[in-house]
Amino acid sequence: MKYIKLLLILPLVFFVSCDLDESPPFLDATLYQDVQSAEAARDGIYQALTSYDTQERRLFIENLYSGIMFTRKGGARVTTRDMSTLCSLKPGYHMDAEAMWGGLYQAIARANGAIAAINTVSSPSNTDELAFNDVAGHAYFARAWSYFKLVTLWGDIPLWLELPSQGNTNKAKSPASDVYDQIVSDLQTAQALLNGNAGTGYPHQHAASMLLAKVYMAKATNPDIQTMGGSMDYWGLSYSEAMKVYNSGQYSLVSDYGSLFTVQGENSTESIFELQIAQDAANSQIGRNFTPWKYKAGMHFGWFQVTAFQHDKHVAAYGGGQNWTGPTLISSFPDKRYNATYLHQYYRADRTAPAGNVRTYPSAAWRGGMGSSHPYLFKWVEKDRTHSNQYNSQNVVVMRYAELLLMLAEISNELGNGQEMTYLTPVLSRAGLSPRSEYSQGQSSFRDAIMEEYQFELIGEGEDSFHNKRRGYQYFLDHTVLPHNNSFGKKVLIGSQKYQANREVQFSTNEAEIMQLQIPLSEINTNELIN
Repeated sequence: MKYIKLLLILPLVFFVSCDLDESPPFLDATLYQDVQSAEAARDGIYQALTSYDTQERRLFIENLYSGIMFTRKGGARVTTRDMSTLCSLKPGYHMDAEAMWGGLYQAIARANGAIAAINTVSSPSNTDELAFNDVAGHAYFARAWSYFKLVTLWGDIPLWLELPSQGNTNKAKSPASDVYDQIVSDLQTAQALLNGNAGTGYPHQHAASMLLAKVYMAKATNPDIQTMGGSMDYWGLSYSEAMKVYNSGQYSLVSDYGSLFTVQGENSTESIFELQIAQDAANSQIGRNFTPWKYKAGMHFGWFQVTAFQHDKHVAAYGGGQNWTGPTLISSFPDKRYNATYLHQYYRADRTAPAGNVRTYPSAAWRGGMGSSHPYLFKWVEKDRTHSNQYNSQNVVVMRYAELLLMLAEISNELGNGQEMTYLTPVLSRAGLSPRSEYSQGQSSFRDAIMEEYQFELIGEGEDSFHNKRRGYQYFLDHTVLPHNNSFGKKVLIGSQKYQANREVQFSTNEAEIMQLQIPLSEINTNELIN
């Protein structure tokens, strides 16, 4: 069931008012006194997570502020606004980041309304009590997820746990450590309240456990946000939470990696948290924004490309030393994830093949310009090439089982419990791969390899900025920023061309720029407690 479709008949939960003299319907406490209205409000919370600001713009920011993706938005040039700022890891006051900030706080406001109004019970004894508990659990989970996105990108932020009121319209920044601790508290509450009453398409308590494991991983690698114990304590907590999901037996890898990014593969056994998208609800323009030019009928902008350097790192990791040059060899690349991740050759939908052949790197080995020098990301491309609508219906998988397995492999390596290959092997086997030699050369080598594995498995899904940066500035500098910057003028890992300054951008090395976004000007200008 695509729960967002419900919002077509429930406009009462759509709107947020900035006028505190008014009472927006979704903040009305009476909305939570009967189950049907409360469940409509729950869907209103998730609708806020599928708005343009918290979905398309969130993916745009998180993917491009990661050091492994570029964009053609504004033109296929290295001098465009986004290439010279966001993709160069020096975003400044970025318009899309500001909109994302507002969208996430809107979701938080809706969650706060539900949390304040719903009465929960510790031992539900009837269906209504089960339903109200579950709705409250979703509110806590959505608030935690929204704050997780905000704190990982911005650090210290305003922490709203109540609704604004007269005399309470400004909020000072809270330390990131406090925000992380609140996320932990919210997720623990969500675990206790979520009971599966909502049914298919909604996150269950295991989604809260997985997100909690990610929060503990962030704490394990960042002493500045540790508030109880040290790194090994947090690795242990992360392992415990991840194992709750693993031992539940409710999730498994799908056999076809590519099916995860199709309408036909929605809400699979691998999905742990998935945003439900419906074309008739007009709540996703991902297919329009991220589908390459003329790949399908209708509108298409092709805003996502994977950097040639990142593509070649993937090819080098699993190419077995072979020189995988040209489209024919690339199409048979050993890693089965390849063709579901990259798109570099297609025939235009408005032409009859073989006319209208469009090629980018590596099919366009000559790399004639910035646009042709990097493959497109294929995951969010509209797969129906006859599709001409502005909106599409492909769900957005936010958290999935393969990521959990990679997390358990990384955690096990840090704990030294000898279980890392138990969790890593199924992910590689699904891709048709055997473990690289780096996985058997000690803890440090395994650590570096697993951090790359997140990129190969999850690139473009919204977690790249988090995973690439959560081990701190120096690790991000040494493993993402400098390898890219130092590649200019050197031969690529496949083919014979070179990375060139007019095809790539130089990444900033300024810690203040590359690790956290700046608080939006709209917040600074309207919040008297932030300057």
